[in-house]
Amino acid sequence: MSDIINSDIATLLSDNKKFRISNKQFLITGGAGFLGSWLCDLLIAKNARVYCIDNLSSGRAENIKHLLKNKSFVFKKHDITKNTLNVKPDYIFHLASRPSPDDYLNNAIQTIDVNTEGTKKILELTRKTDAKLLFTSTSEVYGEATVFPTPENYYGNVNPSGPRSCYDESKRLCESLCMAYNRTYGLDLRIVRLFNTYGPRLRGDGNYGRALSRFIWQSINNQRITIWGNGKQTRSFCYITDMINGLMGSLLVKKTKGETINLGNPKETRIVDLANMVIKLTDSKSKVKYLPMPDNDPRRRLPKITKARQIIGFNPRVKLNQGLSKTIEWQIDR
Repeated sequence: MSDIINSDIATLLSDNKKFRISNKQFLITGGAGFLGSWLCDLLIAKNARVYCIDNLSSGRAENIKHLLKNKSFVFKKHDITKNTLNVKPDYIFHLASRPSPDDYLNNAIQTIDVNTEGTKKILELTRKTDAKLLFTSTSEVYGEATVFPTPENYYGNVNPSGPRSCYDESKRLCESLCMAYNRTYGLDLRIVRLFNTYGPRLRGDGNYGRALSRFIWQSINNQRITIWGNGKQTRSFCYITDMINGLMGSLLVKKTKGETINLGNPKETRIVDLANMVIKLTDSKSKVKYLPMPDNDPRRRLPKITKARQIIGFNPRVKLNQGLSKTIEWQIDR
């Protein structure tokens, strides 16, 4: 692993000292992806046992290859919509999905299947093994929000038949499935709605690149930075270590059972300002190119994180310029 990731894992170990999980079995779906691979690293460093599954449709084998020789780590290439898993975990991080807009717009039916059929299979596994489950939902369930900062009790403003509905509506159904299992079987589960997260290992290539990672890739190659719309739309960017702390607390703190929790950075950034920050930090010659705004692309994203602060002590610490500098350095090193 890179020095940057090693340093961040050391910070995460210090932040998560209170969680005693040595020899506990964790199942991580989507474990070769961006968030999943960081969780794998942290859990192995804390002497847990990790069963990582990923079909590698968007996850990368290189994210976890350094763990393959570790006796406490098992990787299985697996499609969660298919056969049942033969594993009895204590805890489950259910991350498997296709979260990149360009990717899910090009794979709409597969996106719906992995979110719905895949999640139902994981819920059945949770019921049979009596595991503790964390389901990762998304800020996309709020659609074109009208309340800011957006709290968990906001019901959303979603186009149910629009091009993005394959992702946001299937995630909304997953939340409904989770709570139906919670009410019917008493499953120990919680839902976290993730806002934009970034850091080393976030893909910037092809259909998998999100705005921030794409900007970095374009700027270090002195290509035009492509912005959809006029760039005045906003997002809230949370650095990976802050998000991993939020995920760990959400699963391992007992008070989160049955709760739905926003996880994200409560600071809003305009996309055009983000692009200019990346250009400056990379000392790039790139210019901005504006493209037509996609249908139903949200104009604002800003989480209310009062609940996360109160229940798990969630408090994002990494400032955007600091996180960007680390992410850019990692990308250049690659």
